[in-house]
Amino acid sequence: MPWNDNPFLAQGLASTTLTPLGLRVVSARGPWLQTDDGRLIFDAISGIGVSNFGHQHPIIQESLRNQLDRHLHVMVYGELLQEVQEQAGKLLLETMPEVLDCVYFVNSGAEAIDAALKLAKRVTGRTELIGIRGGYHGNTHGALSVSSNESRKARYRPLLPDVLFLDWNDQRSLDKITERTACVVVEPIQGDAGVRIPHESWMHALRTRCTEQGTLLIVDEIQCGMGRSGKTWAFEHFGITPDVVCMGKALGGGMPIGALAASRDNMASLAHAPSLGHITTFGGHPMACAGVVGAFQAMAAVDQRAQEVRMAGWQRRLEAHPLVQVVRRMGSFFAVELDHPDRVAAVVHKGLEGAPGSPGKGILLFWFLSVPHAFRIAPPLTLRDDEAAEGLELLIDTLDAVQST
Repeated sequence: MPWNDNPFLAQGLASTTLTPLGLRVVSARGPWLQTDDGRLIFDAISGIGVSNFGHQHPIIQESLRNQLDRHLHVMVYGELLQEVQEQAGKLLLETMPEVLDCVYFVNSGAEAIDAALKLAKRVTGRTELIGIRGGYHGNTHGALSVSSNESRKARYRPLLPDVLFLDWNDQRSLDKITERTACVVVEPIQGDAGVRIPHESWMHALRTRCTEQGTLLIVDEIQCGMGRSGKTWAFEHFGITPDVVCMGKALGGGMPIGALAASRDNMASLAHAPSLGHITTFGGHPMACAGVVGAFQAMAAVDQRAQEVRMAGWQRRLEAHPLVQVVRRMGSFFAVELDHPDRVAAVVHKGLEGAPGSPGKGILLFWFLSVPHAFRIAPPLTLRDDEAAEGLELLIDTLDAVQST
């Protein structure tokens, strides 16, 4: 492909695919993106789970402005006390089970996973790591190692050694967790696998087996956390207490940040023998932590009951559409299966192009890396009734337009 055919590579910017969507966004507010040609695009995926509270949320913006007037980076994380880090940590830990009383701020969700793997090895003295088939945890070497999509890993092997995988929702496979296992990493709702929701009995059995074997249970809330599932954290739906919780994406309210929460006793092991067991220059950056403060304050104002009513309405309309095969949903997190990957691509592109019934407006949808015959929906949790209604009509109009071609 010639470089000048790619809008990123043509400018000397790295491109994550050879065929990016390529829209030029000039502003964003609420659930709307505005492009340089003046069109409005309804953001039905919240920037892949980052903008859970919409764009330019006034509470988040105020928190960022307040911190900008005080200071930016002053020292690598963990050396100088900074008020905004303390505020962010306090708000985060208030949402966690009592035993998870310590937080480490890092740069991204993938780094949180890597740090959690290191923590598990350090605490247990073991090397075996276990992931779940269908799981996706990020693109660093460590996160890829415990993710299961082999086509995304093959070109980067060798990855971490001593990694096994359990089958999703399979009680028998839990026998693989033994006294050799440092940790099991699980998403309470599998995102990249197409919003797969586990059986509550399996989650309880997983927690029990890890406890019996002295294995840390690491829960990945990077996509499904921060209110996306209808609760602050998706693990709350299953009545379990993890040993480590990894976070990212919406945690910063649009700012880049990740975090892991664990007990103080476990987290303290990273600080000695050797010291700097995990270290990050920009983790806990003041502006990112200001985003965390704003995000938790914005989430406190979300009416989850009203949002559930809206999203249940979306689900009913989608399930009634002739193109739709299956809808999986928890809270405001959807996977919509169609009959063929080509149909999904047509829906995504038609959404951006705009349906005939809504001139000047489109809708941003996106596919899953591992489920090519489905597309994702994860709209902002802060939708007003009129915004939700307009977004749904754009979605249905898009499906209608693809059906008619």
